[in-house]
Amino acid sequence: MLVKEQARHTISPLPQSFAALMEMYEYNYILVRLLLGDVRRLKTAQVLHCGTCLPLQVQVKERSRHTTTLMLTYRFANSQRRQRQKTGPDLLVRICHDALQAEVIQHHCYMRSHDGNETADSMLLCRWRMNRFLYKWINYLRNQGYEAGCNS
Repeated sequence: MLVKEQARHTISPLPQSFAALMEMYEYNYILVRLLLGDVRRLKTAQVLHCGTCLPLQVQVKERSRHTTTLMLTYRFANSQRRQRQKTGPDLLVRICHDALQAEVIQHHCYMRSHDGNETADSMLLCRWRMNRFLYKWINYLRNQGYEAGCNS
């Protein structure tokens, strides 16, 4: 008699693990596509508008057969440029078309230790934090109503 084994339930990767980071890259790719459409067809620079929200500037920094690198940032008026340096997110994101992944490639991760000194995060933790931020920011932008069809 043959015994049929039940399939084990898969468990989602733990936060801050390498597997979770790879999964985050996939989620970010999906969200970038939902926000911007086909990234390969983006203009070199475009601005997305959403009611009274700050315009979102999208700049294509580099294109190749398999990747596109984008800079995502808010577009501030001249009177707000000084404030931008303190509060505006500027994310450099590499889209891998063949792997269907989007990764933040600009890392500046430092944490304050208990004694008040700055210490560098591990590379995995740094990438996890930056890509988690991209995930949350794109979800926020989409919830606010930003979309590729509303650009200029």
